[in-house]
Amino acid sequence: MIRSVSIVPAILTDNKLDYRKQIEQINAFTRRVQIDVTDGIFVPTTTIDITNIWWPKNWEADLHLMAAKPSEYIDTILKLNPSLCILHAEASENLLPIFTKLKEAGIKTGLALLRSTFPGNVKPYIDVVDHVLILACQPGVQGSPADLLQMEKIQLIRNIKPDVEISWDGGANMTNIRALAHADIDVINVGSALAKADNPAQVYEELVAEIDKSGVVL
Repeated sequence: MIRSVSIVPAILTDNKLDYRKQIEQINAFTRRVQIDVTDGIFVPTTTIDITNIWWPKNWEADLHLMAAKPSEYIDTILKLNPSLCILHAEASENLLPIFTKLKEAGIKTGLALLRSTFPGNVKPYIDVVDHVLILACQPGVQGSPADLLQMEKIQLIRNIKPDVEISWDGGANMTNIRALAHADIDVINVGSALAKADNPAQVYEELVAEIDKSGVVL
C-alpha cells in the first residue's frame, strides 16, 4: 500500500510581479505551497528577498531557505511564521539551535539534502526534524531535470526516522509523477511544470489524477 501523496506547488522567482502572479494562480486550486528563497551565496542564483515574500493567510506555507547562514534570517522567519521551515544540511553553521528556536515558535522544521549528501552523515539533524526534502535537481534553478537515482535516499531516511515526512523536489512532471508517488514519499513539490503551464490548475488536476492510478509503473 502506497502512502497518500500530496502534490505541492513550488514558487521560485526573482520577480515580484511574477511572484504575485504565481500566488494568484496557485490560490485557485491548493492551499499548501513551497516557497523557495536563495541568498545568492549558498547557490549562485537569487530569488526575491525573503523580506518581500508573503502568502494568503489561509495557506499552509513551506519555506525552503537555501542559505549558507540561515541564522541571519531567523528573525524574519519568525515574523513570517510559515507552517514549515526547511534548511539545508550543507549550511555553514550548526542547525540544531535554529531548529530549537523554530520549534519553540510552533514552526515545523525541515532538512533539505543536496544530491551529494548522504542521509547517514546528517543523522543528528534527521533525528530532530519533522520533514526531509530530497533535492533531486540543480539547487536554485527551476526546470532542471530530475535525478531519479536520488530515490535511493528514501529508504535510508526511513531507516533513520520512519515517520518523518519526506518530500521530493526537482523535475517532477507527468512523465515521472506516478513513479515518484509509488516511492514511499509523502510530498512531491512541482515547480516549472506548473509555473510554465498555460493552465496551471488543469495541469495540477492531471498530476493528481496520474498519481491516483494503479498498475505497473514503467
